[in-house]
Amino acid sequence: MPDQHSVTPGSSTKNSTPRLAVLLLWYPLFTQPFIFRDIEALKQHLPVHVYTLYGRNLRLCSREMCQAADEATRLGIRALPRILWSVLRLAFRHPVRLVRLFADNVCCRWSSLEILGENLWAFLCGLHLAPLLQKEGIDLLYAPWPRGTTTAARTIFQCTGIGYVTSARGDNLNPADPDLVVKLRDACAVRTNNQADAGRIRDLLAGTTSHGRTPQVAVIYNSLTLHVDRLAPLPMRPPVRLLAAGRFDVTKGFDVLLRACAELARNNVDFRLTLVGGGGAMMGLGKLDSTLHALCRDLHLEDRVTFPGLVSHDTFPDILRAHDIFAAPCVIAPTGQRDGIPNTVIEAMSFGLPVVASNVNALPEIVRHRETGLLVPPGNPTLLALALQELIDHPEQARCYGARAAQLARELFSQQTNGSQLASLFIQAHRERT
Repeated sequence: MPDQHSVTPGSSTKNSTPRLAVLLLWYPLFTQPFIFRDIEALKQHLPVHVYTLYGRNLRLCSREMCQAADEATRLGIRALPRILWSVLRLAFRHPVRLVRLFADNVCCRWSSLEILGENLWAFLCGLHLAPLLQKEGIDLLYAPWPRGTTTAARTIFQCTGIGYVTSARGDNLNPADPDLVVKLRDACAVRTNNQADAGRIRDLLAGTTSHGRTPQVAVIYNSLTLHVDRLAPLPMRPPVRLLAAGRFDVTKGFDVLLRACAELARNNVDFRLTLVGGGGAMMGLGKLDSTLHALCRDLHLEDRVTFPGLVSHDTFPDILRAHDIFAAPCVIAPTGQRDGIPNTVIEAMSFGLPVVASNVNALPEIVRHRETGLLVPPGNPTLLALALQELIDHPEQARCYGARAAQLARELFSQQTNGSQLASLFIQAHRERT
C-alpha cells in the first residue's frame, strides 16, 4: 500500500485537467439539486465520474435528474460482498496498516450510532474504491459533504495518495463532528458556498497545517437549480399568498412562522400560507412534521395554512409562481446548528419573489435588507409578522424587491460562472499537488 504522503499520478500531467471522481452517498438526490447542477457544470470542463456509497434513490427527482442517474457507479448493500473481499485482502496483506486506518477514520466519539454507521460504511467503501480509482487513473477526489463522503475520500487519500477537495457549509460546521478539523486540514482545498461559513471554516483551521500547508478555503456559490422560464407575477391581491419551503427541521424556524401567521390573523390580515416540505430521518429530512401540524391546529390556522408535503422539482416552479412572498425564518438551534443559504431561498429569488428572512449566518448575503427583501431577528414572531405585513400592505415595494432578487440570483448563482470557478479550483488543487 502506498505511503500516506505519496502521490500516485493518474493519466493527466501537471499542465492538463485532472480526472475527477465525485463521491456521494446518493446521486442524484431530490434534496441536493445544487450538487446535480455542480456536476453537470463540471462536465463542461473536466472528465468527471460519480461514485455513490449507497444505492439508487430517485424519489421526487426531476426528469432531468433521473436521466443522469445511470451515469453513476453505485455501491450500496449489493456491493457488500465485494467490499468485504477488498477489506479481507487488505487485512491479509497489510494488517497493521488496516488497524491504523480504522483507528484514524472510525474510532471517534460520534454523537449518534447513525453517524457512526455512516462513517464506518464510508470507510469500508473507501478501502474498496482506493485500488479501483487508482487503476482508473483518477487524479483528484471531490467529496461535497464533510461527513461520510469525506471519510471515504480521506481513506482513499491515505491508501493511494490521491488528493481530495471537500466542502462544508451551515450545519456541517456546528455542532462539528469530532474529525471535522482533521478532514478539512488534510484536504487540498475546501469549498464553501457563502462568505459567512468561509469565515467559520478559517477559524476552525487557524493554527493547523497538513504537510506544512493550510488548505485554501474557496467561496463558490451554488448554481441555480431550477430553469426560470418566467417570473412570478406577484398579483399581491387578497388573500396574499405566502410561501415557505424546506425540511421540517429545527433550523428552519417554521414554528416561528406559524406563530407570526397567528399574529397576522389576529390583525385581520387576509393571507394564505403554503408550507412545503416534510420530515423523516431519511435523506436528512427533519423530524418536526407532527409538531408543526399540531401547532397549526393549536393556533387555529387550519383554514389559512396548507401543508402539501414534499414536492418534486418539476412541480416546484409552478408553486413559486403561484405565490407573492417567500419566508425564510431560520434560527440557530441550541446546539449551534444553523443553515448556510437555504437552496429554497435561492429558488424563490430566482423566480422574483421578495423574501422575508432571519438575519442568520449567510442569509444577509443574498436577502439584502430593503433591496431584495426584509431581514428580521431570528426567533421573533412579532417582528416577522410586521415584516410580512409591510410587504402585504405595500405591493409595489414587494414587487421592486422581487425584481432585484431575481437579478441578484442570476448574477450570484450562474451555473456557467460558478461551474467554471469550481473547475478552476480543482485544476489548481491538482497542479499544486503535482
